[in-house]
Amino acid sequence: MMIHPQFDPVAIHLGPMAVRWYGLMYLVGFMLFVALGRYRIKQRPDLGWDARQLDDLLFYGVLGVILGGRFGYVLFYKFGDYLANPLSILKVWEGGMSFHGGFLGVLVAMWIYGRRTGKGFWQVADFVAPLVPTGLLAGRIGNFINGELWGRVTSPDAPWAMIFPQAAREDIQQAASNPQWLQWLTQFNGLPRHPSQLYQAGLEGLALFLILWFYSAKPRQAGQVSALFLIGYGAFRFIAEFAREPDSFLGYLSLHLSMGQWLSLPMIIVGAMLFVMFGRKPSV
Repeated sequence: MMIHPQFDPVAIHLGPMAVRWYGLMYLVGFMLFVALGRYRIKQRPDLGWDARQLDDLLFYGVLGVILGGRFGYVLFYKFGDYLANPLSILKVWEGGMSFHGGFLGVLVAMWIYGRRTGKGFWQVADFVAPLVPTGLLAGRIGNFINGELWGRVTSPDAPWAMIFPQAAREDIQQAASNPQWLQWLTQFNGLPRHPSQLYQAGLEGLALFLILWFYSAKPRQAGQVSALFLIGYGAFRFIAEFAREPDSFLGYLSLHLSMGQWLSLPMIIVGAMLFVMFGRKPSV
């Protein structure tokens, strides 16, 4: 059975300063956004974008990701805790970012950018959508390096089973009410879990990127690339959540689904409706 490599969360030590892997993954995601965006601009000049506009769009997107991700986490996951102590919202170094919140933040950022530049919302969204999954891929790899957001318990005989030492406290709590898991905990000094961060990197990152990149390589009906992103991300996240351990402070919600799954369902439904509706619009 594999054991998580226990990477040093600090990638680069610069005296009193430290560059952490997770922050570095954000940087990698933004760099890939620019590189792929410039390639797409050269590949499809008919889209009406240039490098300067791409750089401006990145600025708006970064603000949307950071502000939306943080406030989404506050709203969707720990609203009561932050309501009792509002100043904790500013403690971003303690962690706590939500993809769904970041997604909403990016939507607002794209709307503002479109209003200020005269570009239509769907023109902006369709250009951005294929560039997002590589950032998700980098982020999930960052989660794996940190040994966080680990998966649910699985059989120790499974080839993907991995012990996460960071989950020691949760392992003890969960094994206390399950004799089989208690035996595994004693035998392996930890519970075997899915490395669900890598599943999400492969699905929400690599697979979604390939689907959107090749689909958007040719002119499509306005809004359909964005709609396909909603469908693809929502479906892949919903599937991956079956292997991911729910947040301990939330657990399972109704129908034994996680918060991530409940937040993904509207994306799938709205995406499917938009994809059909936009099918009648002219190609771009």
